[in-house]
Amino acid sequence: MSFSGKRTFVGFGFGAIQAGLFFYEAYRSGNFGRLVVAEVQPSVVKALRDASGHYSVNVAHLDHIEFEEIGPVDIANPQTAEDAEFLVQRVAEAEEIATALPSVRFYCSDSPGSIHRILAEGLMRKAASNGQPAVVYAAENHNSAAEELEEAVFSAIPKDQHEKVRSRVRFLNTVIGKMSGVVVDPDEMRSRQLTPVTPGGDRAFLVEEFNRILISRIHFDDPSIRFQRGITVFAEKDHLLPFEEAKLWGHNATHALAAYVGGIRGAKRIDELKVVPGVFDFLRTAFIGESGRALIAQNKGEDALFTPEGFKDYAEDLLVRMFNPYLGDTVERVGRDAARKLAWDDRLIGTIRAGLRSGLRMRRFGFGAAAAACVLEPALLDSRTALETTLVPIWAQASPDLDERQRVLRVVEEGWEGLRLWREQQFPHLESFIQARS
Repeated sequence: MSFSGKRTFVGFGFGAIQAGLFFYEAYRSGNFGRLVVAEVQPSVVKALRDASGHYSVNVAHLDHIEFEEIGPVDIANPQTAEDAEFLVQRVAEAEEIATALPSVRFYCSDSPGSIHRILAEGLMRKAASNGQPAVVYAAENHNSAAEELEEAVFSAIPKDQHEKVRSRVRFLNTVIGKMSGVVVDPDEMRSRQLTPVTPGGDRAFLVEEFNRILISRIHFDDPSIRFQRGITVFAEKDHLLPFEEAKLWGHNATHALAAYVGGIRGAKRIDELKVVPGVFDFLRTAFIGESGRALIAQNKGEDALFTPEGFKDYAEDLLVRMFNPYLGDTVERVGRDAARKLAWDDRLIGTIRAGLRSGLRMRRFGFGAAAAACVLEPALLDSRTALETTLVPIWAQASPDLDERQRVLRVVEEGWEGLRLWREQQFPHLESFIQARS
């Protein structure tokens, strides 16, 4: 495929989501004449430049893996003055921009090449020249990523320029249900015949084919601006928060359950759990019967997703995708950073809290939260004494209501008791075991 459009797309961060979603879809659309990415790792910058800006991404379908080559992509390191200036100019001319970073914490730094400064300077130039309006997709898996990015960017713009800059840009939240990863094990790359990012490279991007991505509705105050996206496959929603919650407390939460239960069971890959007695049934019931019921109660009437039939279809589709052997997601990757995933507002505890507000017992998510705590503090596998001292400090920053905190703790403690018995009984059929304890 060759470029036929004249638009410019700029991305910050060259990971699996940027490469396998944003650039992949921008390239496939044929609507962009220039793709530009900012990346701070010198080795990654050099590798892509040595490959003349071309890279490969492996796409997992349900029955095979195929790879696609994308490019040319201009890559620049914002930590160097010359490259930072290049990125500022590309932002000034871009119509679509995406941040796909490990966390919203990476928006700001003391460096002159900080992302928020690059964006601020580029957007000021865009406004000064009355350049093309632009949207910025914030893809950091955070419910208010766009708002945090916008605040950071405007902190670097003089106040007397705020109005003019705001007239040319909109920051958009995203709900990205696309599963992806970076494979770095050379044996796995060989055995699965994965194509490296660049020729001779030591890592491979692996993403699922799914591309039904939700974004905030685009609206410019100036009625003369009728913005048309170059990436046309995304779907705009007026109220994105319910869908963000469905991803965090449904998709992400159930994925985490699989990882932590899998870790206790000794599994290496998520798809291996399909043959562990009762685990798939456990996850399905947790997704539909606990997370789903809580989300439907909280968002009834918002969308067809938040009906028993709609959520069941959503969950069934995701479970098939989670267990896709060609995606081959690992327990280690999905379960990494257990402390973050046990945070008060994150996927495990947040889901338990949503369920408790709806009068649900949340036994399966309590079981999964206990398993996550045991991954974080292995001594908990044999003693419950450290459960409260492990979890309460993680929740401290959120300053939770003490009564609610105790209710959540009781759910996790009950889950710990079940986890201990499940292990002692040599891992019987998990869903039948949970039901027998009700």
